[in-house]
Amino acid sequence: MRELDRRIRYLQKRLPDINVVNTTPTNAQQVFFSATITLENEDGIETSYRIVGPDEIDHHPHYISIDSPVAKALLKKNLNDQVTVSIPTGKITYVITNIRY
Repeated sequence: MRELDRRIRYLQKRLPDINVVNTTPTNAQQVFFSATITLENEDGIETSYRIVGPDEIDHHPHYISIDSPVAKALLKKNLNDQVTVSIPTGKITYVITNIRY
């Protein structure tokens, strides 16, 4: 019961700050919040991610928080840009091969 109360209080504090994003950006070839991005690593392996709010990542394996290092590195990058992300084991380089909204 205590966990439910804690979660309800948390959500009540978050609700006033939530904004629904229902338009596409003016430049659809640039990465912004809510974009689904396909990345290709140095080995040619592709992975797709969707940039979402920190509260939305729980149930989707390819959703990443806008606060994550990968999302921060991707924001405002363009299609075919090369992006280097620092991770605990070093750095990894990706090329943005697709952006969808």
